[in-house]
Amino acid sequence: MQRLVKWASASGNLGLRILWLFLHLAVSIWFFLVGIVQYFESFLIASDIFKKYEALDISKVRYLAVVIDSGEARQISKVFELLEWLVDIGVRNVCLYDPDGVLKKYKEAITDRFSSTKVSEESSTNGAVATDRNLTLEFVSFSDGKEAVVKAANYLFTKHYTNGDKEKTDFTEPQMGEALAAIGSGGPEPDLLLIYGPIRCHLGFPAWRLRYTEIVHMGSLKSMKYGALVKAIYKYTMVRQNYGS
Repeated sequence: MQRLVKWASASGNLGLRILWLFLHLAVSIWFFLVGIVQYFESFLIASDIFKKYEALDISKVRYLAVVIDSGEARQISKVFELLEWLVDIGVRNVCLYDPDGVLKKYKEAITDRFSSTKVSEESSTNGAVATDRNLTLEFVSFSDGKEAVVKAANYLFTKHYTNGDKEKTDFTEPQMGEALAAIGSGGPEPDLLLIYGPIRCHLGFPAWRLRYTEIVHMGSLKSMKYGALVKAIYKYTMVRQNYGS
């Protein structure tokens, strides 16, 4: 009986391993095929074979945010290439974000890449830089959001508690928005946010700027494709957003 139980247990473990390997193989094949389809689709879009993408109404993307994993943000040549693509497409306002502030360290190199630059009027509040190629860049990191929350909290405390009123213990969303705007950390809300990296999340991008933002995961920065970028922006411009009252 003990031998029978051991044999059944071993057989069960072997069956589970085979099932796991089969599922792993099936998923790997699926993603491989999806990758091939996406590659050829991107190639056809970049080659102007799909004519519908020529009707892209870029005016609907007034502000675009690009979130890049900090590990991949060090691939500065890829960042240059991505920005060149955005300029070619016609995007005029871009926010570059990575959690660790890697892109901030390359701020001068990035702005120099797009010829001579001048600091915009908003630079004192959100670090925006305008280039003479009609491209406005904003550089943001996780520390900016953390610092903004602290400053906004201090602003609300000073405004509502220093007058001796101890009963008010909570704040509304409009009040928080007012505080963020007052300290210069409100910032424009992106219409579209593109994420480059292995993780499908916004990596700590200031949440108060994402109330109505469309978020799209684009995969790894090193494998980015022009056609995929055009497709993501085109899909956003074709979506009708309904806002509640």
